[in-house]
Amino acid sequence: MKYAIVVLVLVVLAYLVMNFNSRTAELSHLTAEHQIVKAERDSHLQTKSALEAQIAYATSEPAVYKWAYENHMVRPGDFPVIPVQSVQSTSVAAPKLIATEKPMSNFEKWLMLFFDQPNP
Repeated sequence: MKYAIVVLVLVVLAYLVMNFNSRTAELSHLTAEHQIVKAERDSHLQTKSALEAQIAYATSEPAVYKWAYENHMVRPGDFPVIPVQSVQSTSVAAPKLIATEKPMSNFEKWLMLFFDQPNP
């Protein structure tokens, strides 16, 4: 009878240890998943705040003025300046300069090679 109770207690203890071990493994797995989801959530929150900042700027008055000026619009009281090319002006092409080198003798090439100076 004693042995049966001891064996029964050992079986129950083994079952409890195995159950505890599986629960610990599941906790570890869930903690890792929690960290991944938390990192994704933080990333989404940062993206959301950046987009909200862009929306706030896009709906602000300075952004509207900047967009309007970039699209050649003016405010009341502004005097737009439109550059007009004169009909009389003609463009003259600049003359091309061609660089020519004086041919060097072999003696001058050797002097440059050894002394880093051309013949005086």
